[in-house]
Amino acid sequence: MDKKNALRTGTVVTGTTLMMLLLSSPALALTRDDGDDPGSGLSVAETLGLFVAAPLVIFLAITAAVMVLDKSSDRPKRQQG
Repeated sequence: MDKKNALRTGTVVTGTTLMMLLLSSPALALTRDDGDDPGSGLSVAETLGLFVAAPLVIFLAITAAVMVLDKSSDRPKRQQG
């Protein structure tokens, strides 16, 4: 009975995957649309700054704000035991 269920599951997954691949249309990224006016591309430094450095700076600013504004520094000490 296990082999039958495994075969059925494999068939459904394979069929679903193939249908999704066959029915999905290409992105057509090379075809320009009316009114499409892309700007100039980003340099490597701009890309790293925008997608790496900026999120890190924002994360660190939020973390620092939470740590500075944390009012629960007078917590009672836990007893070991």
